[in-house]
Amino acid sequence: MGGLKEELLKAIWHAFTALDLDHSGKVSKSQLKVLSHNLCTVLKVPHDPVALEEHFRDDDEGPVSNQGYMPYLNKFILEKVQDNFDKIEFNRMCWTLCVKKNLTKSPLLITEEDAFKVWVIFNFLSEDKYPLIIVPEEIEYLLKKLTEAMGGGWQQEQFEDYKLNFDDSKDGLSAWELIELIGNGHFSKGMDRQTVSMAISEVFSELILDVLKQGYMMKKGHRRKNWTERWFVLKPNIISYYVSEDLKDKKGDILLDENCCVESLPDKDGKKCLFLIKCFDKTFEISASDKKKKQEWIQAIHSTIHLLKLGSPPPHKEARQRRKELRKKLLAEQEELERQMKELQAANENKQQELETVRKKLEEAASRAAEEEKKRLQTQVELQARFSTELEREKHIRQQMEEEVAQKSSELEQYLQRVRELEDMYLKLQEALEDERQARQDEETVRKLQARLLEEESSKRAELEKWHLEQQQTIQTTEAEKQELENQRIMKEQALQEAMKQLEQLELERKQALEQYEGVKKKLEMATSKTKSWKDKVAQHEGLIRLIEPGSKNPHLITNWGPAAFTQAELEEREKNWKEKKTTD
Repeated sequence: MGGLKEELLKAIWHAFTALDLDHSGKVSKSQLKVLSHNLCTVLKVPHDPVALEEHFRDDDEGPVSNQGYMPYLNKFILEKVQDNFDKIEFNRMCWTLCVKKNLTKSPLLITEEDAFKVWVIFNFLSEDKYPLIIVPEEIEYLLKKLTEAMGGGWQQEQFEDYKLNFDDSKDGLSAWELIELIGNGHFSKGMDRQTVSMAISEVFSELILDVLKQGYMMKKGHRRKNWTERWFVLKPNIISYYVSEDLKDKKGDILLDENCCVESLPDKDGKKCLFLIKCFDKTFEISASDKKKKQEWIQAIHSTIHLLKLGSPPPHKEARQRRKELRKKLLAEQEELERQMKELQAANENKQQELETVRKKLEEAASRAAEEEKKRLQTQVELQARFSTELEREKHIRQQMEEEVAQKSSELEQYLQRVRELEDMYLKLQEALEDERQARQDEETVRKLQARLLEEESSKRAELEKWHLEQQQTIQTTEAEKQELENQRIMKEQALQEAMKQLEQLELERKQALEQYEGVKKKLEMATSKTKSWKDKVAQHEGLIRLIEPGSKNPHLITNWGPAAFTQAELEEREKNWKEKKTTD
């Protein structure tokens, strides 16, 4: 039910947007009431005018936004929808509301009916987000199917050129841009209008009407046992047969379930290419136009019954779901890679900031160390200058003292000379004892003077040695401070080298992340290549999906691309080769 709701909402979104004439995101209440009544009619939902009036009854008489209309739409319409309405009628009602406003006025190679079918196909293939768009991968898928239905060859290079010129600001095309792309004939050059229209109808029947195969065959009656030509249409759980391919006169249905089976029958009663469909209460004998058609119908019916047993959706819906899941997975991987790249970039920036901070700290520390070294040298120079001055002063004092000692010695010699002269003068006047006593007394005086001078010299020498020791201690202290600053500088250089190593490691991790991103990108290209070659592989093995084309009442051979260009003998030879190949497989 969730898938049906999403499918209905896409068409309703087109109608709501068309009623929003001034592009304000709001629609008048009167228009929404009419839209709701029409939706209830085509969806076969009981119309409740009281609930409608209650929902829209408000003091504000202004228009209603999409968000304001959604609660009523979900509660009173979409939740009551059953799968018993005509989807084509529903889509045509929404198409009528939006076509005049949005369809281009320039002439197109397709009719308005074909444009309606392209619009419905767009809703089927578009992404489940609003505003609705169809991504380039789904555009390529649709154009491939149209090209194959027209019997032409797919031009991949032409589509790649178209994608290169695609507007990077948009993720895809709107419904009206898609109609214009198909209608201008850019990818259907050389094809007439009728061929393009038939191709659109064929793709519409497959994707929207779930027609898996259709064509003319003979059916044996249950009562009169006569053989009558009928137009058969195979869908996921039913085979309907009509008088002709215009589908106006329906003659009956063959209901399929997991208990049904299809068997090949031998030729009998003048009828060839027979096969039998067994159901719960009836069996149906059918005759195809040739052996190839017979095998195609048996294979298609058998595949349909197999899907019913598995409970799987039709192949085209399952393929669409796989493509969407693949795009979501690739988008998630790309977002994860972008997130990792942003984290690495942020970590790199943080490391750069940390390194810049460490560098600034080292520069500041080096500056402080230089200033301290300058101050230490200046202090050392001042101390040396002061010590030199003191030494010079002490040397000058010592010289003065030596001069004084020498002067005193000279004076003493003169004094002794005078004493000797006096002694000589008083030898005759004083006795020898008095001369000796006087000499001893003078000698004792000189000895005391010399002792005093020696003591003063020793004191000065001790003071000079003390100053010399202080100078040596100051020099040793300065050398220790210099060694400590040098050790700090070496430690900071080591921290800087470690930070640079961490930065190189981060750069290596960033390169590894880029290599991982390139690897994921290559995986994406390989997945895209596998998706593109899937249809070709299925066509080579004549598998589940075959191009659906109208049959012909003419007796001559008809291929998927028109009248056959080979003879009956060539066809039988190709059939024989195909059977041998199948037996070998």
